[in-house]
Amino acid sequence: MSPVFSTPRRAQLTGNRIRERRLVLGMKQADLAAGVGISASYLNLIEHNRRRIGGKLLVAIARALEVEPAQLSEGADATLYDALQTAAQALPMTVGIPPETDRIDELAGRFPGWAGLIAAQQKRNAGLEALVEGLRDRIGHDPVLADAMHEVLSSVAAIRSTADILVRDPDIDPVWRTRFHRNLHEEAERLSTRATALLGHFEAEEDEGTRPTSTPIETVEAMFEAAGHHFPEIEAAGASAIPSVLDRAAGMADPATRALGARWLASYAEDAARLPLAVLQPAAMAAGHDPAALLDVGQGDVALVLRRLATLPRQAALDEGAPPFGLAVCDGSGALIFRRRLTAFSIPRFGAGCPLWPLYRALGRPGQPEAALIEMPQGTRFRAWAVSQPVAPAGFGAAPVMQAVMLVTPAEARATGEIILAGPGCHLCPRRGCAARR
Repeated sequence: MSPVFSTPRRAQLTGNRIRERRLVLGMKQADLAAGVGISASYLNLIEHNRRRIGGKLLVAIARALEVEPAQLSEGADATLYDALQTAAQALPMTVGIPPETDRIDELAGRFPGWAGLIAAQQKRNAGLEALVEGLRDRIGHDPVLADAMHEVLSSVAAIRSTADILVRDPDIDPVWRTRFHRNLHEEAERLSTRATALLGHFEAEEDEGTRPTSTPIETVEAMFEAAGHHFPEIEAAGASAIPSVLDRAAGMADPATRALGARWLASYAEDAARLPLAVLQPAAMAAGHDPAALLDVGQGDVALVLRRLATLPRQAALDEGAPPFGLAVCDGSGALIFRRRLTAFSIPRFGAGCPLWPLYRALGRPGQPEAALIEMPQGTRFRAWAVSQPVAPAGFGAAPVMQAVMLVTPAEARATGEIILAGPGCHLCPRRGCAARR
């Protein structure tokens, strides 16, 4: 379980939690005060957050209310708090009243069962969204599926044209009729074989009968998603902690998957060493988490700043008022090689994203940072920062190996700047009149 981060706002709700818990138990204020050896008037001041409480008195009140002291002083634990906060931000508001995110602690304290249910549903929804997105990417970019569908459609077209000839010309020569019948039979056999193979492609052999096989990229991405793209062990100990992180992660027995995971974690460790969390966090908070204001702490390395902002610990970021971040990294060919998903901003797992993203514009302007507002087809807007930089040193006369990085975050309502009408990628984008559409 993640540690609980105490903030002044959460701490001052201790009295509210005591009152809510007392009311849930149907206990009178005077009875609780007598049970812990204080006056009812003093307890009233505590419940209205006019007196601070701690030590033995907090323990005594918690015992009387049959809860742990931390539940009164800290409220919902960090994991539950984070899940409820994410649930409030995950879907667009469908009613006139927005979720009261400043009362999450009260919800968790008064209705722990409902709070847990909401958090569990949010986790399940996020998993289903990831599954749907993965299947959608697979359908859109799977070469085996594309070839199989081409063969199936070819057989269907051949059967239809042959049947059409037989229907329109009843007096056809018996020899030709026999040939057409044989063609129908052969094409039907091919269609059956191809359809069976296509079905087998989707019913891939499962690992231990519970989960479909995954590519190394999918498995490593799942490891980063499970960790919230933040690895405290590597932040503290550097690259020496990589083997232990891999040992605990699921699916790392495969040598190719483990090698890819080690490479990505080594890049993470290098970034953490160059821009430590102890330097980044206070600077980011002071700068309002604006990448442009953090270039000095990143020694002018724009890509480093963008990558590090995407690795901030989520609970600490929430306490500091940081927005959620998504990340997309592509190589010089435009192929996406790493991503951190962000709600409502779809980043394909395979292939390329929208050609209008600043990510790809940056490839044509090496070393020049890009910033823009991206408006998705559903109307949501995101701030985006991108840059293209060499990732491997090149000697004289040698071409550098380029990599582009793009950081995205939901835009505030009054955000101003260049607006790009973009989408998740041409195969899924509804913008039919787009000049960049493939």
